[in-house]
Amino acid sequence: MAAIKISSKVEQAQWRALQELARESHQTISGLLTEAIGDYVRKRRLRPVVLDHLEESMAENEELGRRLAE
Repeated sequence: MAAIKISSKVEQAQWRALQELARESHQTISGLLTEAIGDYVRKRRLRPVVLDHLEESMAENEELGRRLAE
Protein backbone atom coordinates (compact mmCIF):
# COMPACT_ATOMS: atom_id res chain seq x y z
CA MET A 1 0.00 0.00 0.00
CA ALA A 2 1.26 3.46 -0.83
CA ALA A 3 2.30 5.59 2.10
CA ILE A 4 1.57 9.30 2.39
CA LYS A 5 3.31 11.95 4.42
CA ILE A 6 1.26 13.76 7.07
CA SER A 7 1.94 16.62 9.43
CA SER A 8 0.30 17.25 12.77
CA LYS A 9 0.90 18.71 16.20
CA VAL A 10 0.84 16.65 19.40
CA GLU A 11 1.58 17.34 23.03
CA GLN A 12 5.28 17.02 23.79
CA ALA A 13 4.70 14.48 26.58
CA GLN A 14 2.65 12.27 24.25
CA TRP A 15 5.33 12.48 21.57
CA ARG A 16 8.01 11.42 24.03
CA ALA A 17 5.85 8.54 25.22
CA LEU A 18 5.39 7.42 21.61
CA GLN A 19 9.13 7.61 20.98
CA GLU A 20 9.79 5.54 24.08
CA LEU A 21 7.21 2.95 23.05
CA ALA A 22 8.77 2.74 19.59
CA ARG A 23 12.20 2.07 21.11
CA GLU A 24 10.83 -0.48 23.59
CA SER A 25 8.85 -2.37 20.95
CA HIS A 26 11.50 -2.08 18.21
CA GLN A 27 9.01 -0.41 15.89
CA THR A 28 9.07 2.82 13.95
CA ILE A 29 7.02 5.88 14.87
CA SER A 30 5.39 5.56 11.45
CA GLY A 31 4.43 1.95 12.14
CA LEU A 32 2.97 2.79 15.53
CA LEU A 33 0.99 5.73 14.14
CA THR A 34 -0.35 3.63 11.26
CA GLU A 35 -1.46 0.95 13.72
CA ALA A 36 -3.01 3.53 16.07
CA ILE A 37 -4.91 5.25 13.26
CA GLY A 38 -6.25 1.90 12.04
CA ASP A 39 -7.37 0.94 15.54
CA TYR A 40 -9.04 4.32 16.04
CA VAL A 41 -10.93 4.16 12.74
CA ARG A 42 -12.15 0.60 13.42
CA LYS A 43 -13.28 1.59 16.91
CA ARG A 44 -15.15 4.68 15.70
CA ARG A 45 -16.86 2.76 12.91
CA LEU A 46 -17.84 -0.14 15.15
CA ARG A 47 -19.43 2.00 17.86
CA PRO A 48 -22.47 3.19 15.85
CA VAL A 49 -23.20 -0.37 14.73
CA VAL A 50 -23.03 -1.66 18.31
CA LEU A 51 -25.22 1.18 19.56
CA ASP A 52 -27.80 0.46 16.84
CA HIS A 53 -27.95 -3.19 17.91
CA LEU A 54 -28.24 -2.17 21.55
CA GLU A 55 -31.15 0.16 20.79
CA GLU A 56 -32.90 -2.55 18.76
CA SER A 57 -32.46 -5.07 21.56
CA MET A 58 -33.77 -2.64 24.18
CA ALA A 59 -36.82 -1.88 22.04
CA GLU A 60 -37.51 -5.57 21.45
CA ASN A 61 -37.19 -6.36 25.17
CA GLU A 62 -38.83 -3.28 26.66
CA GLU A 63 -41.42 -5.28 28.58
CA LEU A 64 -38.79 -7.60 30.03
CA GLY A 65 -36.77 -4.56 31.12
CA ARG A 66 -39.78 -3.13 32.92
CA ARG A 67 -40.37 -6.39 34.73
CA LEU A 68 -36.75 -6.69 35.79
CA ALA A 69 -36.80 -3.13 37.11
CA GLU A 70 -39.67 -3.94 39.50
